Amino acid sequence: MDKNELADSDRRYIWHPYTQMKDCENAPPIPIARAKGVKLYDPDGNFYYDTISSWWCNVHGHGHPAMIKAIKEQLDSLEHVLFAGFTHAPAVELAERLIGITPPDLTKVFFSDNGSTAVETALKMAFQYWKNTGIKGREKFLSLDMAYHGDTAGAMSVSGVNLFNSMFKPLFFPAYKAPTPYCYRCPVSKDRDTCSIDCLTRAEDILKRHSKEIAAIIIEPLLLGAGGMIVYPAAYLKGIRELSRKYDVLLIADEVATGFGRTGSMFACEHAGIQPDLMCVSKGITSGYLPLGATLATDRIYDAFYADHAELKTFYHGHTYTANPLACSAAVASIDLFKKEDTLSNAARINTRMRSFLRDISDLPIVGDTRDIGVVGAIELVRDKRTKEPFSMEQRTGFEVYRRALENNLILRPLGDVIYFFLPLCVTDPELEDIFGRAEKVLRSI
Repeated sequence: MDKNELADSDRRYIWHPYTQMKDCENAPPIPIARAKGVKLYDPDGNFYYDTISSWWCNVHGHGHPAMIKAIKEQLDSLEHVLFAGFTHAPAVELAERLIGITPPDLTKVFFSDNGSTAVETALKMAFQYWKNTGIKGREKFLSLDMAYHGDTAGAMSVSGVNLFNSMFKPLFFPAYKAPTPYCYRCPVSKDRDTCSIDCLTRAEDILKRHSKEIAAIIIEPLLLGAGGMIVYPAAYLKGIRELSRKYDVLLIADEVATGFGRTGSMFACEHAGIQPDLMCVSKGITSGYLPLGATLATDRIYDAFYADHAELKTFYHGHTYTANPLACSAAVASIDLFKKEDTLSNAARINTRMRSFLRDISDLPIVGDTRDIGVVGAIELVRDKRTKEPFSMEQRTGFEVYRRALENNLILRPLGDVIYFFLPLCVTDPELEDIFGRAEKVLRSI
């Protein structure tokens, strides 16, 4: 099937995520035939830099021989088995690896198959924890008002209400929302250079009034992904942990996007030195080779469910592909590569070059803010640099950057008018020079 036939069949049969399908009449999805390293190739051999890691998943690059070998070897022995009442070596090995690299208080692993399900698992664990311990009334959650935790109903309920999910608001359960520590657009009108993380007081105000109703706080550590690649101070995250302890509320760290080296540490929680009660991981866990999610819990959480069957404290939750052996084998191989190839050391090198690029383009009249952490960098485009006035949605400025970037062999899929990089940790220095050179050309053309 050639490229045109593929595009025609795609339009006929497929409904794509986060896509207004009518746009595909003039801009059909780009067929990808193969991939290697940080490049994707269409059937004609044209390449695109995978600057967003195929939706934030790819860590070690496409086509890594160690990843392929692990999956192929596992396929020869066991492809799938139910995980209720059965187990297998890849799951046990992966659980041991995860417990070895996550914050030390996390001692148990519950597998699922994507980021949203990892979050749903954590929410339900936190909710049932208080039931199992005999504490009544703790049935709500506290989160940030620009957060994004997934597309399932529970995950949407603790996310901010925005273009992604406003249509489904009637399906949400009630949740308390604290202002996001968005330094460029500070919710308490302070300047980051002189403030004392004053926005924390808003979160504490909610806890003072409602902590007896709240089961847990859920937060994306240091980086709000789909909310706009908002990078916030480690002091805020540390303060949230202190508040959770002060008011005896559980803390869920949603590391689905931030985990596995994206922020420069294996997990973003490390920057603040905190240990959550529950941690959600997915995306980079398998380097994007197969879908997998996991929710890690402390002994405190696990012990509340450990009882005789008659006490009805069982966690009745699961997924068909829980701990799929192929995915677990891929995840073990990915984690092992961090040590074998010293993968984390690449983050500082990538960040240094990215910051240089962000400085170079910060003078552009449409660039309101630049922010970065680890291998993630973001550029917020604005209509008026002085007032921070955004472009109107009708102008689709971010989409125009995306369109022109594709013409320059780059994937810069925007979040509204936030252009971002979510780079694979394997990207080389020459590739970085080429990527940022092409990106600067695109931005200056706008």
